[in-house]
Amino acid sequence: MHSESLPDTTSLAQVDSASTDIAGQSTRKKVLTLPPDVDPLAIFGVNDEIMRVIVAGFPTVDFVPRGNEIAVSGPTLSVELATDLLEELFSLAQAGSPLDAAAVSHAVMVINKAARASAAKDMDLDVLSIRGKRIRPKTAGQQHYVNAIDENTVVFGLGPAGTGKTYLAMAKAVRALLSGSVRRIVLTRPAVEAGESLGFLPGSLTDKIDPYLRPLYDALHDMLEEEALPKLMAAGTIEVAPLAYMRGRTLNDSFIILDEAQNTTSQQMKMFLTRLGFNSKVVVTGDTSQVDLPGGTTSGLTVIEGILQGIDGIEFVHLTSADVVRHELVSQIIDAYNRHDEAHPTQTKNNYPRKRGR
Repeated sequence: MHSESLPDTTSLAQVDSASTDIAGQSTRKKVLTLPPDVDPLAIFGVNDEIMRVIVAGFPTVDFVPRGNEIAVSGPTLSVELATDLLEELFSLAQAGSPLDAAAVSHAVMVINKAARASAAKDMDLDVLSIRGKRIRPKTAGQQHYVNAIDENTVVFGLGPAGTGKTYLAMAKAVRALLSGSVRRIVLTRPAVEAGESLGFLPGSLTDKIDPYLRPLYDALHDMLEEEALPKLMAAGTIEVAPLAYMRGRTLNDSFIILDEAQNTTSQQMKMFLTRLGFNSKVVVTGDTSQVDLPGGTTSGLTVIEGILQGIDGIEFVHLTSADVVRHELVSQIIDAYNRHDEAHPTQTKNNYPRKRGR
């Protein structure tokens, strides 16, 4: 709940306004008035325990109680769900039915689960549809990957370049932001010194790390209105930063993507995964055949599946050359390298010259 003032109006009970935010998302504000025969304590609970459950259940919605009124604002769908719940609670209180935090918490969970199922059905196979562009899985492996992101808190997308592992994850992140499921997107990559020392590169720190982060910016430009992205980044709603910047943080209400994770050490991987906060989702993408770490350094991505396998809420999805959606030759090239690696196991796969890809 927030302490901001409600608008100056003669009848707050009549406030029901719609607008659009800087990301092009539909937003709404409604003010509900408690029935005169309902004690506010019955709705808010002792020490606001019931209201706290509702606030936690709708993290993208702002609730501002004032006297016998509650102002509710945020993404349109979330506001509609929250106000429907409040109006149902008003009716129960009028009928003399006692309310408790546990029952309200269960109701919130059921409402949110039904809303997610309905949204998925409405969107069909589309992960994101914006500016007339439809982003959707193109292979069975990609569909499995997208489903895993929906169903788990932490997902590892592993596979060669061109399988869409980063692009689809970013589309899911943008969709989560626009739907109000999260408050921000955090995109990060390890800034590995592949052959050059950052200290000897010209320019400021930003100039030095931008080349490592450029593919993430490019994908965002594909998925958001051109004028929206700078505003969202300036507001901190979308953050693109090197992995080192994640240390010491707890990321709540966020969709977090770690890209090029094969270039993390085991310690960096542990550091990153323990940044996970409440109401957040993590997607880790990488290709263990493209490790740029100095010789002898173990990639955190190569050992993580053995460490975390079997934990509920975590899933590993392995994409293959069959999931490559670039030029048809790309999958054949990947298969050719795999055959070469199997025939010459003593050669270092990671020394192949290559161009990084999403």
